[in-house]
Amino acid sequence: MSKAWIIKFRKDGGFTYAAKFTPDPDGGYVVTFRDVPEAITQGETVEECYEQAAGALQAAVETYIAERMPIPAPSATKRGEHLIALPIRTALKASVYIGMEEKQMSNVALAKMLHVNEKEVRRMLDPRHPTKAETLERAAAALGKRVEIRLH
Repeated sequence: MSKAWIIKFRKDGGFTYAAKFTPDPDGGYVVTFRDVPEAITQGETVEECYEQAAGALQAAVETYIAERMPIPAPSATKRGEHLIALPIRTALKASVYIGMEEKQMSNVALAKMLHVNEKEVRRMLDPRHPTKAETLERAAAALGKRVEIRLH
């Protein structure tokens, strides 16, 4: 398995979720997440499951942000489950989104704090926009959060 980036949004928890790889009678595995039921995928090998699972998890979290839905916190891993980390940019965007939700802050209010136009905040939360990590880290800091990255 390749190295994974884990982003922690202070001590509130990380963006690494437990996934179950269930053998499929027709071959391969079905991948599901207890905490993110919308994220379902499959793979022929365990290595392929890790790759597909990260993509499914990313798509689900991006949907939560786009639909202004709460992002579920990851629960503890159970025996036989595999840890899947969100891609770094998605985790950073989710961190800013969660920080805004916690403070009940609008895009306009965060834009004022950052001294930018409101469309910049919209771009920060847009999963299709390649916002720089430094920009997202600055937004998190304005929300009173610190981003910590660990390599495992």
